[in-house]
Amino acid sequence: MGAVSKTSVLSTPLWRRALQRFTASESDLAAEEATEDAVRNGGTPCGQVPDRTKACVCGTLRSVTTRPRGGVPALEAELFDGSGSVSLVWLGRRRIAGVEAGRRVKASGLVACDDGHRVIFNPVYELICPEKA
Repeated sequence: MGAVSKTSVLSTPLWRRALQRFTASESDLAAEEATEDAVRNGGTPCGQVPDRTKACVCGTLRSVTTRPRGGVPALEAELFDGSGSVSLVWLGRRRIAGVEAGRRVKASGLVACDDGHRVIFNPVYELICPEKA
């Protein structure tokens, strides 16, 4: 019987992935899980969304604030999916029922670049219900 070398066992993708998950920090694991969940829900990872294209993103709202833009009220929310973030801005709105920090959202629209940050103005959105355990 031939012996299996340690290098051949550790070079398999399954072992490599298990080792990475074992040595990763909790925040890294949470970010990876959030990105995988976004893709499962039909979204493109925020870190991979190119400017000036229509895209669908899915993630958790980190913050929701009201800021005037050009003298018009605007509701601004930061959507994070583990790979990066995209700002969702609804012009002319001060509040939208259900859009609050911690809520999972799927949003789509034209991605723009505003001061170096990705933004979707007036996105079409869907509130994602938490999975029932």
